Amino acid sequence: MVLRINGRVYRVDAEPDTPLLWVIRERLRLTGTKFGCLKGVCGTCTVLVDREPVRSCITPLVAVKGKEITTVEGIPEDHPVKRAWKEVGVPQCGYCQSGQIVMAFSLLEKNPKPSHREIVAHMDGNLCRCGTYPRIVRAIRRASEILERERA
Repeated sequence: MVLRINGRVYRVDAEPDTPLLWVIRERLRLTGTKFGCLKGVCGTCTVLVDREPVRSCITPLVAVKGKEITTVEGIPEDHPVKRAWKEVGVPQCGYCQSGQIVMAFSLLEKNPKPSHREIVAHMDGNLCRCGTYPRIVRAIRRASEILERERA
């Protein structure tokens, strides 16, 4: 099967029902996307498929055929979300952060100036065992400010 991930084309030999997560991590060695629950509940494995967030642990390869996949590695290091994440000091253990960053990126792509309520609603379902939710919200607000300043 041919996959388009982060603007690159990969050929993979895997069964159509293989979870996308396993292909991303184990076959392609893009290890930024993390394994969490394998049930689509925690959000640690979140990637974008045609710009929409999906849980890669429960997404079979057949569902992404011909679609563009973006992992945390596909978000540029100088993107405001990643810059704000560092500036605010979001990660504690850091394990959930790739899924959190992908979700935040998807929010700001659709809504560059979200309200507190919109941030919380969009990020709901991406779990953080360390409880850094206030810092996550602050980083998204900061990324929004950076985006606004850069677009001016």
